[in-house]
Amino acid sequence: MLGRGDSVLIPDVRATLETVDGHLILMNYSGYRHGPAEVMDRLARGDAVDPSEYYFRIAPRFETGSQKYAWLNRTLAVGTGHRLPAGPTYDIYEVL
Repeated sequence: MLGRGDSVLIPDVRATLETVDGHLILMNYSGYRHGPAEVMDRLARGDAVDPSEYYFRIAPRFETGSQKYAWLNRTLAVGTGHRLPAGPTYDIYEVL
């Protein structure tokens, strides 16, 4: 995660996802995560923090050779993130 001088963190993530039916999907995303200093300190320590206490938004892109999931190759999406002690989770939405 890259940091800026104004305390905004910018994730630069690339991950390969495997669907329950065995298809591979490359997901990469950037976005912004920021909030009050005490909240960000709690996140950095690995504490559980309610997602309403900070801003965490992403813009994921998907790429796959799977015909079943090829629609993802041409889909624009946005998402909200929540940093759990075990790692981040996301709600991702297709922009229609």
